[in-house]
Amino acid sequence: MPSSTPRWPDALLTALAPMIWGSTYLVTTELLPPGRPFTAALLRALPAGLLLVLATRQLPARGSWGRLLCLAALNIGVFQALLFVAAYRLPGGLAAVVGAIQPLLVMGLAWGVDRHRPPPAALLAGVAGVIGMAALILSPHTVWEPIGLAAALAGAACMAGGTFLTRRWPTGLPVLALTGWQLLLGGLMLAPVALWADAPLPPLSLPQGLGYTYLSLAGALLAYALWFRGIGRLPAVAVSSLGLLSPLTAVVLGWLVLGQAMTGWSLLGLVMVFGSILTVQRAMNPARAS
Repeated sequence: MPSSTPRWPDALLTALAPMIWGSTYLVTTELLPPGRPFTAALLRALPAGLLLVLATRQLPARGSWGRLLCLAALNIGVFQALLFVAAYRLPGGLAAVVGAIQPLLVMGLAWGVDRHRPPPAALLAGVAGVIGMAALILSPHTVWEPIGLAAALAGAACMAGGTFLTRRWPTGLPVLALTGWQLLLGGLMLAPVALWADAPLPPLSLPQGLGYTYLSLAGALLAYALWFRGIGRLPAVAVSSLGLLSPLTAVVLGWLVLGQAMTGWSLLGLVMVFGSILTVQRAMNPARAS
């Protein structure tokens, strides 16, 4: 008889990835030179991808290159570019709220493409996650800039599509090799954008060098390896809901490290988002779904 409990060890390991991504907001604002968003994305993805590809030394199968390029664009290249466009044109809170629709988008893809109807509890929890994120982060003075909003929506769709298709399109590569090739190809897609849009880097101080190293080794190599491992072991909807931990972690670190204030509404939103994540994990129990 299958267990009625979710795969919590896999979920907890996967949860480390968005928590690491949430910490990169603090690293970027406090350590990195300003005004070079695409360079940060490039230096985050490309070195980590090179390291993993050289370490694993596994080539993708001949027929899988097209799918691998598509996954690299959705998960890394196009997503990172849209993410930084949204970050520069929107308040971070609004970008995070728009990104919180990712679990709902993955549910829609699973329902529309694979005819896997999401449990009502998961659907309601996904909506509650968006509402909770809005209560946690938004303020009455939030500016709704149309280009930034479009970039945030497109970025959320990219990440949702990448999460869904990574599970649906097996490449035959083990997790580390799959992670390495996606980071490498996505980094190569970002390179011309960074060269065209960003100013050259100045000589880096030790803290700045350590910041870029953290972004690459922790924020890309480790975090994406855990993320893609989770996609291979958990339902795509469950993995996508864990992504809400990224802005949640950023808010908590801002409160703990930078002394940023949290209101009663913020605390209520934090509880709602965390409850949404736990509810989706239980509702998308693989044993129950099978």
